[in-house]
Amino acid sequence: MSQIRVVLVDDHRIVSRGARSYLESFPDLKIVGIAANGEELLLNLTQWAPEVTIMDLLMPGGMDSIEATRKIRARSPQTQVVVLTASGDDARMIGVLRAGAIGYVRKDAEPEILLAAVRAAAAGRSVIDPAAGDALQDFARGQEPGSGLTERELEALRNLARCFTNREIAEALFVSEETVKTHISNILGKLGLTHRTQVIVYAIKQNLVSLDEL
Repeated sequence: MSQIRVVLVDDHRIVSRGARSYLESFPDLKIVGIAANGEELLLNLTQWAPEVTIMDLLMPGGMDSIEATRKIRARSPQTQVVVLTASGDDARMIGVLRAGAIGYVRKDAEPEILLAAVRAAAAGRSVIDPAAGDALQDFARGQEPGSGLTERELEALRNLARCFTNREIAEALFVSEETVKTHISNILGKLGLTHRTQVIVYAIKQNLVSLDEL
C-alpha cells in the first residue's frame, strides 16, 4: 500500500505527539518528520520529502506560518500544507491560504476532520473545517472576505467602521435610518459579530478600510 508521507510542525510536543499517534494508526499514513518551527522544517524538507505538512498557524522563531508556507510551496510544489490551529485570526488564516495552504483544521475539531484534510490534501483537494468563520468559508469558495454582503451592506460597513452614526450613514447612502438599522443587523448576522467595535476590527483586517480613513 502506498503511504502518504506527512510532516508535523508544532512547537507543542503534546500536540505533535498526539497527532502522530493518531495519524500513524492508519496504514495509509506515515509520519516522516516532526519540526518545532518553520526554519527546522525547511532545513529538512528535501530529506523528508513530505506530501503533506501539518503546520501550526502560530509558531515561534523568526518565520511565521505565512512565510513558511510560501517557501514550502516554492521549494517543494508537491508538498501540500494543512494548517492546524487554535487561533481565530481570520486575517492571518486567509494570509496563509493565499500563501498556498490547502487545508484548515481547528485544534478542537474532531480527529476525523484532520484525517480527511490530510487525505484530501494528498489528492490535491481542499478541506476547510466547518467551524471556520464566514470569512474563511467565503475564501474557500473563491470569494473575497465580506463578499457575502450586498454592495449596500458593504458601503454601510465601511461607514460604520469610520464611526459614522446611523444618521450619518443614512445621509451618505441616501436611505432612511430604519434601512441603515436593517443593513447593520444583516452585517452583524452575516459576519457573526455582535457589536460595532468588532466591525471596525473586521474592516481593518480585511482591508475594507484603511487606518487613514478612521
